[in-house]
Amino acid sequence: MYTSTKACTYLYYPMRTAIIIGAGPAGLTAAYELLEHSDIIPIILESEDSVGGLSKTINYNGNRIDIGGHRFFSKSEVVMKWWQNKLPVESNGDDILLTYHNQHVELKAGSSTDKTGDNAMLIRNRLSRIFFAGKFFNYPLNLSLQTLNALGLKRTVSIIFSYLKSKISPRTPEATLEDFYINRFGKVLYNIFFKDYTEKVWGVPVTSISASWGAQRIKGLSLSKTILHAFLRSSKKRKDIHQKETETSLIEKFLYPKFGPGQMWQVVAEQITRKGGIILKQHQVKSINNGSTAIVSITAINTETNEEIRFDGDFFFSTMPIKDLLNGFLSPLNLRAHEIANKLTYRDFITVGLLLKELKIKNKDGSAIKDNWIYIQEKNVKLGRLQIFNNWSPYMVSDPTKIWIGLEYFCDEGDALWNLSKQEMIELAKTELQLIKIIDKEAVEDAVVIKVPKTYPSYVGSYDEFHIVKTYVNTFENLFLIGRNGMHKYNNQDHSMLTAMQAVQNIKNGITDKSNIWSINMEDEYHEEK
Repeated sequence: MYTSTKACTYLYYPMRTAIIIGAGPAGLTAAYELLEHSDIIPIILESEDSVGGLSKTINYNGNRIDIGGHRFFSKSEVVMKWWQNKLPVESNGDDILLTYHNQHVELKAGSSTDKTGDNAMLIRNRLSRIFFAGKFFNYPLNLSLQTLNALGLKRTVSIIFSYLKSKISPRTPEATLEDFYINRFGKVLYNIFFKDYTEKVWGVPVTSISASWGAQRIKGLSLSKTILHAFLRSSKKRKDIHQKETETSLIEKFLYPKFGPGQMWQVVAEQITRKGGIILKQHQVKSINNGSTAIVSITAINTETNEEIRFDGDFFFSTMPIKDLLNGFLSPLNLRAHEIANKLTYRDFITVGLLLKELKIKNKDGSAIKDNWIYIQEKNVKLGRLQIFNNWSPYMVSDPTKIWIGLEYFCDEGDALWNLSKQEMIELAKTELQLIKIIDKEAVEDAVVIKVPKTYPSYVGSYDEFHIVKTYVNTFENLFLIGRNGMHKYNNQDHSMLTAMQAVQNIKNGITDKSNIWSINMEDEYHEEK
């Protein structure tokens, strides 16, 4: 029900409501779970005109772009089933075990579980490699014969001795990300493959980044584990899509929606609306009205009409950057927490999509390479990573005779790279790929540039004092921070979903302690690397 004044429109609902900021994986999961497990009506406020957040798929002239690359794989059985109940799985011809419609089934080569049509998940083979000194190296690194030949005997020996030294005399305390890497891979391998790339991604020295980043993203990965995995995988004749005993960075198969990750979240958004939830796009949060222990309401602006609307609610979920959330508080109660939140930093992201006649790099037999993405370790280019969308799903490309790629650049909003014009950015991308002999410029037929701010929450700046912010926001009993930017935590989409699911369970069970939400992607069972 609407009532209006000159200043603002107020919304009232006859039953309990949850106001959710953001229609990304976390926000949409929270809304869906509320509708499934409670009598609470979710109202999602999304600032953009689309859903999916960082997991949306952008359609450019019939060619689809997956921003950042999203493998649909999780150690969580709950998440795997949740995804497959939204989009059924279509066999790609492999013998494979998977969970389908809540039951374990085995797909035989050439079979299909049902007539899935366009709304389906594909089973994809994972291949990611490092491109360094004009050569391919396995990612994650292992000391295979191919790697040894590419590195050379002298460098290989120094890597082995350096690694053994790191095991005998590890760095303690493990305070920085440099310490973390050296303890697991040795100093020589760290200097060759980790240092420069990490600084390209984050824009700061590795010694300035907390070891917490490594503890979240690659906790269980080490040189010894990659070698063991390479040895064991040759003896496995059949793959379980769950791959529970495999480090996530070493998984060999994953699920992927036919038309990119955004397809999943469009389906979820449609289901939320059908179940009675409300999704309001182009509604930008302006302010948060808070009491001493609870949030009272949120005021948002409809960016189409410029109308201000106040949303009263019983519960509030936020996936927006926490610094922006606290800046919107009308009654700051802890100025120190607000100051720390305001100094949190983020890394921003530019994707350049290029439609090509062909790639110069091919397999030894002349066939097309099958990499999902390639990590570019060359020091003479700014390019960080290269996606080949054809290999994520053939349905991502309108013309199967063409190659559709995405070049990923890491930057800070407002810096020189971010401020390049569209044409300058396209020219940089083409020039760099030609420089490292991946394409010829003449092969480019079309191009697009997409800029995404606040893509990666950084573990630098005021992050060391983030616990003060977390303690402060937890004092608001009806406020739940979920998702990557909502928690300033480098979560994958499955971790973001799990934070939303746990928050809904807490509401359902009357649990006020939010530590179980914050522990997701910190406890072993939630780690990317178990």
